[in-house]
Amino acid sequence: MEQPSSSSKVTVEYFDPHDVYKLLAPGLIPRLPLRDLNWQSHAGPVRSIHTLHVEIVPTGTDYSQLLSPLTPNHPQLAPPSVTVAANAAGTPNPTAPAESPAIRDDGFQNTPVGGRSASIEQTETMGPTLRPPGAAVPKERRHQIPGLRRTPYLKILLVRCDDNDTYKSTTRAEVREWLKENTPVSQGKLVNNAENHDAFEWMIIHVVLPNTVAATQPRMTGGKAPDSSSDITKTAASRWRGGSNTLLEKMRSDFNSSSKNAVDRVRQIRIGINDVPYDLLPRVVPAVPTGYQETEQDSENAWADLIGKIKELILSSFDTRVTQYEEDIKERDGQRSLPGWNFCTFFILKEGLARGFESVGLVEDALVVYDELSVGLDAIIQAQAIAGSAEAHGGALLPYTEELKKAAQRAMRHISRGNMEFDDEEAVDLQSSEKGRADLFDRIPISATRKQYRELILANNVSLFDFRCYIFARQMSLLLRLGNASSTREELLAKLRELQGLVPRGVAPRAPPPKVTDESENLLHLAEICRRTLEFVPAVSQVSRRDLMSALASAKRGEGAGDAEPAVVDPILSEVVDNIVASFAFSVAQQILAQTSTKALPIPPSTFPEPGGQEPKASIPEPKTMIHPARSTSLYVRAGQNPPLSPIGFPSPGRRSSLPEGDAATPYLKAGLEELAARRAELYALSRNILEECGKKRGWSDGWSSVPVVGESGVADMEDISLDDGENKKEPTPESNVRPPASIAGLDNELLRTALDNKDDFYRLYETLTDKSLRHYTVASHDHSVQANMADLAVLKFHLGEFGEAAFYFYRVIPFFGEGGWSLLELSMLVMYARCLKKLQRMDDYVNKALRQLLSKAAAAELERLQQKSRFRVAEKAKKQFPEASAISGFLTDLLTVSATLDQDVTIPLVSFFGNVELDGPPVYDDNQDSFSLFLKLHSLVVDEFEADTISLRITSPSAGGNREIWLQAKGPVTIKPGRNKVELQSTAMMAGNYEVDEIRLSSSNMRLHYERTVGEPVDKLSTVLRSPRVTLHQRTSTLNARLTATKDIQLDKNNSLDLEVLTGWNTVTSCEVKIKAATGGLRLLIAETVALGPFQLLKRSEGGSFTFGAVPANESVRLRFPFTVEHELLTVAIKVEVAYSTDRGSFTFSRTLSVPIALELAVNVQDVFKHDALFSRFTVSTASASPLRMFKSELVGSEIFESHFGMPPSHPIVVFPKQPASLLYKITRKPGSKLAPKAKRTLYLRIYYSVLSQEIEALFERTLNEDIGKTPLREYSKLVVAQVLSWVKTGLSPYELEKAALLGELQTAMLGDVKWDKQFPGFESTLGPQGESLPTELASFVLDWLKTHPKLLLPHPEPASVQPNSIIIPVDIPPITIVHTADIDITPKHIDQSANSQVQDPLGSLTDNEGHPTVCINQLLPATLHLRWTRRWDTSGAESVQGKTVPIARSRDLEFGYEITAPADTWLLGGRRKGHFVIPAMSDLENDADLTSTPETEADIPLLLVPLREGWLPYPSVEIREVRGSIGGEEDGQGLSIGHGHCETDYRNLGETINVIADRSRVTLSLDASGLGGGPLVLESERSGLGGGRAVV
Repeated sequence: MEQPSSSSKVTVEYFDPHDVYKLLAPGLIPRLPLRDLNWQSHAGPVRSIHTLHVEIVPTGTDYSQLLSPLTPNHPQLAPPSVTVAANAAGTPNPTAPAESPAIRDDGFQNTPVGGRSASIEQTETMGPTLRPPGAAVPKERRHQIPGLRRTPYLKILLVRCDDNDTYKSTTRAEVREWLKENTPVSQGKLVNNAENHDAFEWMIIHVVLPNTVAATQPRMTGGKAPDSSSDITKTAASRWRGGSNTLLEKMRSDFNSSSKNAVDRVRQIRIGINDVPYDLLPRVVPAVPTGYQETEQDSENAWADLIGKIKELILSSFDTRVTQYEEDIKERDGQRSLPGWNFCTFFILKEGLARGFESVGLVEDALVVYDELSVGLDAIIQAQAIAGSAEAHGGALLPYTEELKKAAQRAMRHISRGNMEFDDEEAVDLQSSEKGRADLFDRIPISATRKQYRELILANNVSLFDFRCYIFARQMSLLLRLGNASSTREELLAKLRELQGLVPRGVAPRAPPPKVTDESENLLHLAEICRRTLEFVPAVSQVSRRDLMSALASAKRGEGAGDAEPAVVDPILSEVVDNIVASFAFSVAQQILAQTSTKALPIPPSTFPEPGGQEPKASIPEPKTMIHPARSTSLYVRAGQNPPLSPIGFPSPGRRSSLPEGDAATPYLKAGLEELAARRAELYALSRNILEECGKKRGWSDGWSSVPVVGESGVADMEDISLDDGENKKEPTPESNVRPPASIAGLDNELLRTALDNKDDFYRLYETLTDKSLRHYTVASHDHSVQANMADLAVLKFHLGEFGEAAFYFYRVIPFFGEGGWSLLELSMLVMYARCLKKLQRMDDYVNKALRQLLSKAAAAELERLQQKSRFRVAEKAKKQFPEASAISGFLTDLLTVSATLDQDVTIPLVSFFGNVELDGPPVYDDNQDSFSLFLKLHSLVVDEFEADTISLRITSPSAGGNREIWLQAKGPVTIKPGRNKVELQSTAMMAGNYEVDEIRLSSSNMRLHYERTVGEPVDKLSTVLRSPRVTLHQRTSTLNARLTATKDIQLDKNNSLDLEVLTGWNTVTSCEVKIKAATGGLRLLIAETVALGPFQLLKRSEGGSFTFGAVPANESVRLRFPFTVEHELLTVAIKVEVAYSTDRGSFTFSRTLSVPIALELAVNVQDVFKHDALFSRFTVSTASASPLRMFKSELVGSEIFESHFGMPPSHPIVVFPKQPASLLYKITRKPGSKLAPKAKRTLYLRIYYSVLSQEIEALFERTLNEDIGKTPLREYSKLVVAQVLSWVKTGLSPYELEKAALLGELQTAMLGDVKWDKQFPGFESTLGPQGESLPTELASFVLDWLKTHPKLLLPHPEPASVQPNSIIIPVDIPPITIVHTADIDITPKHIDQSANSQVQDPLGSLTDNEGHPTVCINQLLPATLHLRWTRRWDTSGAESVQGKTVPIARSRDLEFGYEITAPADTWLLGGRRKGHFVIPAMSDLENDADLTSTPETEADIPLLLVPLREGWLPYPSVEIREVRGSIGGEEDGQGLSIGHGHCETDYRNLGETINVIADRSRVTLSLDASGLGGGPLVLESERSGLGGGRAVV
């Protein structure tokens, strides 16, 4: 590959009269190139120069021979060394090869024009004199146009002076002479502005050798040694006698300017003793030692100072040159309007500025200049075209390119002679390099060194084609440098190696060589190259076409005939021009692709499939094997796997189809990578388009012309009409209409010629270029372009009959075009894809991947056509094309035929073939049978008619017990025609409620069309399927029905039961099967205990809850009662009932989920009071809800041990309100003679008969509504109306309304007046009532009329004999009480004789009130007796075996109890035995119930003395009796603790009784003054009444 040299390189010239450069070079060369330079731009910020190469040449070098060669990447060019080396004498090496001008790089080096330089052979060997060799050579004359010669930026004088005497005698004069010859100022001449184009700086380097006097001197004396850092240097400087300067100081004083801002141009470098060859080392050592010694740090500082000074001086001369160039360019640009202004001259001038920027590494600034020149050229050409005069606008260019003209003439002769040989009359120089040039043009058409462009431009002898090619070549070379392309990088490294090669053999460098870093390419700049190429190729192709036409036209007419093209173009000429232009454009694209190739671009592997494991043919070489370096990829590729099948047969449109399925694309994060990949892909596409156009001339199509058309073309055949006037119109000659056979004459590109040699090679290259473009677009993430290229490959393979590979590409590309709106193209591809699969006998894929997709897409297009046709458009838009029916016809038949041969069904979404799928109206109910129908509208979008075997529809309603489903099905096969269809679907299952259509199925052969949706999903109004999916079913009055109730009789110690009643309605049932299932969590049905009630008996039952009945007449019912249990408390339970029954009209199914409340409507609490002979139980009955109860009667059923007694029952039902419960008091006694047998029943049962007021009200509403609606045409809707009214009744019955109704016996219906009844029947809006109006309207009118007719409803007064109330049986257990004690305090002892003759005075006297309450005085002594008795009759606890008989445990043992009498200390003073123990003996006769109760012998009378301490009604002291643990009859557990024998109760007879205590005074005298205690009244006198006999003084 050819790439011109583009290094950042400036020339530094040195004069070495003393032959010391070879000693200086080992230290200087390794420190090159110069790095990190900063230059202040005149029109912007500071520019940074990272690396600047320096070419060091001796004085007298011929600069015309220092031209950079072509880079050795091209296989036919092997360039010699670049830099001219210097020999030992300082002259150029005569053995250094020179390059021919044919391969010089004009784009990067300056060419001497108009002057003569000295040749190497004429240069004399220089001796030890300071006169430069240039003095012996005629001085080169500066060209009038700046920038056309190469001059140094810096001139260096190398001086060797060993001591002060030599300096004074000879060296000083020689230096002055050199300055006089090499600096214009020193010659006394004014510096001309024109000289600034070649401005340079100068400096003197004093080279000090070891073993000389100069080596013993410090650089500076005293404190003037800034570059000396060691202590030895400072000590030596202090010893140097004052007033004597060193050699460096003398030189600086003599040759530096004395101005304040003068530049120091003198530097000193000391050569180490080990760095000088032995033959050059001075033999005499100075006799006077100074003690100065050069350190390594001093030497390094000196070198750093020298390099820094070189940078400074080079930038100074560069700045001067740039300033002068900018001034001249501004001046010349302002002269555009003047006569004689020439753009070519201006171009050379301004290019000199660009070359100056490039020489110092400011490549971007140089590129800006070339871009400005390119725009300027376009402006000049446009101005010339408008004005029609070239001389007045920048000068005329050549009308054509001679090289193109010769190539076209040769090609025309070849075509006319019918061979590909050269013309015999044409002289061929066999020793010339014309063939090499042809190869060079073939591969590298864009090169700044292909011609002497600058000389041609300067001489105004350049065509527009060459001009544009040169500018573009220079732009590309600069962009390649910015992009750090591999060719440019290798060239820079070669320059560095050449500089290092100048080090003399045997002398080691004194500094390490700079490290070479392998910098990566800048992909953004490489992408910019490709982008500019894409703009350049079309533009330059037009230029070259006009160039060729002009050249050949002038050749026919003779020179000077002008550039007007002939009116009729020769077909041979047109063919030649097309071939040359195509060859050039193809070569340019291939060259740029090669130059921008980089390893940083990870291209994925080829997408070519390999069916059968066979490699594709390789008739022509891959382009990458010819000019592209081999590439590897970083992508992980999973080979040998077929792509997985998607649910619809194609991969998702969003995937990268060019990559293997399942592998994610590697993220390319490098900057510019995607941009470069995209631009390179476009270049490949450009190359492919050129090849395609060439192939069309030979009749080789890419396949798109034969693609099946499925839509209306919309474009009529057009005819070319000439726009010329009729007068000037010329009839074409017959020869002009006959196009000659396609030829390859003029095609110089070898790859293009090979591809056009035969059809196979053409298609091979076409596939290769398309595949490369596709893979580059993949990296660039240009999905649209990837799919477009893949479509090209698919169509090409189909065209070539390679159906396997075509199917491979169609599978991946079709979804993309479908999603992108290319419907017709997608259908065309589907047709081709289907044909491929059919040819390959892949019938499963043929049906599932091709036909179903083809028909679906065609149906979608038809739906869009219908929508567009029906949509109202204000402004008529461009008519969209739709597929023709004839192009799609027959594929549906193939689908049905082939699918019948497959093992599995072909499932296709219903919306793929049908549109506008809707329900037509509300459900239609059949008369005299429990069935209904729905009408389904289907608009078939397919073009063929077919027969559907079955069509079914499912409606679903979510419920608490699970989703309820009803299937409707067509009665037989249905013929589906294109367009609108209406199908009746019937169901014999009835479940009232609100439903939604969630599934539709259609079957034909093995094809299954289905549609599914989620219940409750929001409806899309823009959808074409089921915009109104809701269906409302109601149960008619006369249909079969089921009713669930809780049993009226409830017994709490047994399982509750539910009653299920199935009413046949108008159905005469021949057989009936009832299935019940719990629909509430935690509910368990006891199916085994189910019983049938009524006259119809069960024929069969199963454990799964299925019950079978026989024939049941119409309007009859069967009843089932089944117990149930619940795992936790539930207020309501639900049962799912399904009834399958048969009649003479067929089989039907009824299903319904019924719920019933099971919570108790009342609550009962009991309170027991034990007496010695009886137990009094008080039952409190309250409501468990807000509704009042009617309690009709109650009874307490006795047991084998106990019997109950009740007072007078109420004569009418008792109303129990929530805040007013009812109380029932029962007296329970033990049956005489009852025995405590182990199995004796002890439990009593309380039965209460009641009714709930809210249930009575609901039943009243239901009965009244049914009676009234039964008299109207709406009788079949009675259940619907009753359900809605009762729901509002339950809502409107507040606790206040219920209490009011219970008290008044009537209920107002005004609470239902505010309800909007027309809104209470949703789902029936489209249903018409019997009167022709909307059904909700007619039902609302009936309800409103009924409310007006019944403003209030009278509640009936049910009687127990006339109604069947609810009943509840509550078990009542008597708590086992071991002992019941009776304690009684009697203040009239029984042993005192109360007769009239008794001499003992009654302590109470005669003070007793009318109610029997005794009256006593304070502190009166009251003798009393505590009487204790007991009974065991209430002991029904556990028993043990005693004497072979089972008796309660406590009866067989003595029981000890303790009593304690207590009273408040301020009320009673107690005397006597207040505490004590007593023993209840064990029963002597266990069978004698007489021992259950105490006898006088076993009872206790304990004397007491009571003294009241205050006045008032004082209660008796309390008595507490407790069992004594660990007593005689007690037991101990394993831990020694005593164990009791049960519970005991105490019947305290004095509870509630009081004693009236009064004071014993009859008269009291008081003093009302404040003389009493504490200022109160004073008692003066008190008189006793004499009633309190036997008083106690306390």
